Amino acid sequence: MTLDPRVLAGQLLVTGFDGPTLSDRTRAALERGERAGVILFKRNLPTTSATVALTRQIREASAKADPSRPPLVAIDEEGGRVTRLPPGEPRLPPMRALGAIGDVDLVERAGRAVGARLLELGFNLDFAPILDVDSNPANPVIGDRAFGSSPDLVATLGLAFARGLAAGGVLACGKHFPGHGDTDKDSHFDLPVVRHDRARLDRVELAPFRAAASAGLESIMSAHVVMEAIDGAVPATFSRAAMSDLLRGDLGFGGVLVSDDLEMRAVSALKPPEESALIAITAGCDLLLVCKDEDAADRAHAALAQEIQRSPPFAARASEAAERVRALRDLAGSRAASAEPGGPTIHDVLEQIEESLGRVTVIP
Repeated sequence: MTLDPRVLAGQLLVTGFDGPTLSDRTRAALERGERAGVILFKRNLPTTSATVALTRQIREASAKADPSRPPLVAIDEEGGRVTRLPPGEPRLPPMRALGAIGDVDLVERAGRAVGARLLELGFNLDFAPILDVDSNPANPVIGDRAFGSSPDLVATLGLAFARGLAAGGVLACGKHFPGHGDTDKDSHFDLPVVRHDRARLDRVELAPFRAAASAGLESIMSAHVVMEAIDGAVPATFSRAAMSDLLRGDLGFGGVLVSDDLEMRAVSALKPPEESALIAITAGCDLLLVCKDEDAADRAHAALAQEIQRSPPFAARASEAAERVRALRDLAGSRAASAEPGGPTIHDVLEQIEESLGRVTVIP
């Protein structure tokens, strides 16, 4: 890929900002082609009308640099306690509830309803489904976000939800590789360590991701977690053994590998984003999240551009990553254009879920 180093570096970044309107800084970066897209949170989405206006502003700014492909307009919309949509928007219950029901078709319908609504609001990428296995009751961050404690159930329902998102017109992203389910720390604040041997990891943590790779899932998000049996020296996001050798080589994943937020304390306590960006790309990540701090995003962008100019091997790795990201953006456009009309609404699905929950027990 022959691109200006600053534009090439920008294809590796999805960033965030404060406020309900597009910031001047992020707008300018999009207009220069120096961002692949934007991630939005509750702080950006006070009302439904403001959400639609903001996602339109993002698309319009990006089109000035590249009218041929849409920007990634991303959100974490899982249901339960991880929902970013404005007040008044219906939301799914935690995935644990859907796992307790165990109805594959219902989960797929739920994903389709969420995807269709996100598409209406202007989003094209949902950082869901959770592919972590809920195997530690003391886990402070995953818990009821996971479909359950069975790797097979997590894989089956997670991929059903992803198929539903696709039918609704939105990209999916499985998370958090190589597995955040059996940790007793939250990587937003600390660096978790998983000490299981490789045989256990293959049987439990890795199994849903292996299934996702085999199914051709378009993107997977990394976990800021140390897996001692894979690489005990660094978090998985920084580890070539985890990101490239294991996920690409062993599991055969061919899609876009997204880093979790580089501002999270699990990694920011080790390296600032401008350093961790270089390490994560070298390890095998294709797309980096810097979710709030625009100063940090600009520093990461400058560091990437400088390293692209300085190092031909890094420039080649960045070009490979950017090709995948640009293909993902193209897929976002074609998926939105081919979204299946007339599917269930979230209200329809919620009625079905409520009826089904009356027949099962959901363990807290």
